[in-house]
Amino acid sequence: MKKISATIVFLAASVSMYACPVCERAKAKTAFGSISHGPGPGTTLDYIAVWVSIAAVLLTLIFTIKFLVKPNEKNSDHIKNSILNFEQS
Repeated sequence: MKKISATIVFLAASVSMYACPVCERAKAKTAFGSISHGPGPGTTLDYIAVWVSIAAVLLTLIFTIKFLVKPNEKNSDHIKNSILNFEQS
């Protein structure tokens, strides 16, 4: 059952990586042309917006992982201690 589920997921992912025929013909010859739906970014402002968005997503991912792994909350009255302190229950 797990093999069938994994196969379905991988097949769905591989099919979604191909562009539709209209977009394939109009695909831009740029860095983002192969992954965008349509002509892709055309002006310098478009590239700035794309790179700022990529940087924001990467920073969010980095800080999310950082604070999930080591939250640095040392106060004894922090809300997490009410959940983690099993002796009171």
